[in-house]
Amino acid sequence: MAKKVIVISASLRRGSNSHALAEEFARGAREAGNDVELVSLAGKQIGFCRGCLACQKTGRCVIADDAVEIEQKVVAADVVCWATPIYYYELSGQMKTLIDRLNPMYPKDYRFRDVYLLTSAAETDPATPERAIAGLGGWIDCYPECSLRGTVFCGGVDKPGDTAGRPELVEAYEMGRAV
Repeated sequence: MAKKVIVISASLRRGSNSHALAEEFARGAREAGNDVELVSLAGKQIGFCRGCLACQKTGRCVIADDAVEIEQKVVAADVVCWATPIYYYELSGQMKTLIDRLNPMYPKDYRFRDVYLLTSAAETDPATPERAIAGLGGWIDCYPECSLRGTVFCGGVDKPGDTAGRPELVEAYEMGRAV
């Protein structure tokens, strides 16, 4: 049975390495027969969470921007794949901002069970994504029916296009195919 897959690319840079990983995951998931949507945060207006918690009563954020539509897509997905560059050994700020804005989902009946994380960084140390994984883990912990099913880290990439020919692209593709 085909799954509804949302891939969220958090990089704001055109031709970014984490976006290349996202595209390969999406391609693999699509070729496996799934309904896949790749959402890029580039060009999106996503404000900071105000912490008002009105969303917990209304089920909707009081801020009318692009995060509202993305939240609806995440709630309806069976699989959520995040792709982010690593900044200072953490998730990118734009990804964390979106995660905070997904707060209206908390009391809702969500469908997703499988979560994936694709990361890229100039750093090559395999421990580089650990804090990003932990950061996403905080979000995952709020949705006890889901779990982190896989990660891909592509280190040693800095300039756009540095992932070309890298085995991590194949790994992201295969992970998507296995969804």
